[in-house]
Amino acid sequence: MSTGEIHVAINSDQDIILARQRGRALATEAGFGASDATLIATAISELARNIVSYARKGEIALKIVNGSDKRGLSIVASDRGPGIRDLNQALRDGFSTSGSLGMGLPGVRRLMDEFEIVSELDRGTTVAVKKWTR
Repeated sequence: MSTGEIHVAINSDQDIILARQRGRALATEAGFGASDATLIATAISELARNIVSYARKGEIALKIVNGSDKRGLSIVASDRGPGIRDLNQALRDGFSTSGSLGMGLPGVRRLMDEFEIVSELDRGTTVAVKKWTR
């Protein structure tokens, strides 16, 4: 069992793939089935893609967590990029400043059980999410 956090520096597309692979492996280790592990890997991809697209570099931290009667996976994506000007708008389906489909943050929020975001202009963004085993 992993006891510590796994940190993956996000600077390129290759790092997105690495973070996704590490997240899927840790999800399996935490007791998630294949479909949930895939959903977790997808959320990690979206968060890491946002780092590369908007902040250029950042980090994904992964950790197995224990609740009162369940296990889960904590994912924290952080960067020191430009921040998000309008969080409410960024969390709406279909909104995008990059010309993409805008599925990123709203999609991550739907895939995970807990979702928290803090963003400050010119200081960066941190998204903390958790998925719990059933």
